Amino acid sequence: MYLSIILILSAIVLVSQVDHSAFTVDPEQKPFVAPVGRDGVQRVQILAGEYFFTPKEIVLRVNVPVELLVKKASNVVPHDIVIKSPEAGMDIDENIGTEPKTIKFTPTKTGRFPFYCSKKFPFFKSHRERGMEGVIEVIP
Repeated sequence: MYLSIILILSAIVLVSQVDHSAFTVDPEQKPFVAPVGRDGVQRVQILAGEYFFTPKEIVLRVNVPVELLVKKASNVVPHDIVIKSPEAGMDIDENIGTEPKTIKFTPTKTGRFPFYCSKKFPFFKSHRERGMEGVIEVIP
């Protein structure tokens, strides 16, 4: 038991010392307006980095199918993407890996809906509390 705790804390220290400067986020980042492809599908690529998503703000059209292509930048820190808005056709809770994953849904209601990472290391703030969240704005 004691050895397990030491190994977990060692891993956390190692992860916190990894240089992620190549994945900096522009605080002035503009909302990403998803284009509608010839096949009628809106496609968005989302990168999960150390405590951020990019893009952080996504604009989608209501009642138009969506494909989110999500992946994480590093294979050390676990991440997921959570969108808990079933009233708007978005009820998603998916782990994110370094291999891209496609998540399909169709937003059925206009409005602003949060998405976030629900992961949390013991004794630390959650990833969401550390800024790993964004918003999907669904427009007519």
